[in-house]
Amino acid sequence: MKKWLSAAAVLGSLTAMPAMANQCGEILSHAMQQLNTRETVDLCEQYQGKTVLVVNTASKCGFTKQFEGLEALYQKYQDKGLVVLGFPSDSFKQEYDDAEKTAEVCYLTYGVKFPMFTTTKVKGDEANPVFKALITKTGETPSWNFNKYLVSADEQTVKHFGSRTAPDDKDFIAELEKMLAANSGTEKTTKSGE
Repeated sequence: MKKWLSAAAVLGSLTAMPAMANQCGEILSHAMQQLNTRETVDLCEQYQGKTVLVVNTASKCGFTKQFEGLEALYQKYQDKGLVVLGFPSDSFKQEYDDAEKTAEVCYLTYGVKFPMFTTTKVKGDEANPVFKALITKTGETPSWNFNKYLVSADEQTVKHFGSRTAPDDKDFIAELEKMLAANSGTEKTTKSGE
């Protein structure tokens, strides 16, 4: 009987391991609806282990042209573990009410290929859960459109950058590359330790 209980305990701990390995922190532990679709994405399942750049976007803003830089950043670094997540928001009254128009600006006007989600609030009590977690972690609420939150692969480090920080800003790129290098080192350690 003791052997059976021991075996059951070992089996139970082994089956629990994958579930624990798939756990994310407060930032990625959510499912979000994609822009202009009915499909939702489990952020943890899709982006766990990646360096994540979360941006609150708007279609009718002076910073809207940053979509070009964000897409260039995504194209340059996605193979190194970066994902950019765009969250259109009307929190600053510069987003269309029509998801189709928002999608047109993102996908057709600026050629965005990185994941975009449905229009949402990014500040106050109605902020979506991703932004609530980012605000809690950094103490920084978006003050305008195109605030950037750079999140390490383990979600332990989050750096906030304001709207005026362009996607090609040298200090921003230095932080991004530092996070990507740390993630790369973690992956190597994990692979060699397996």
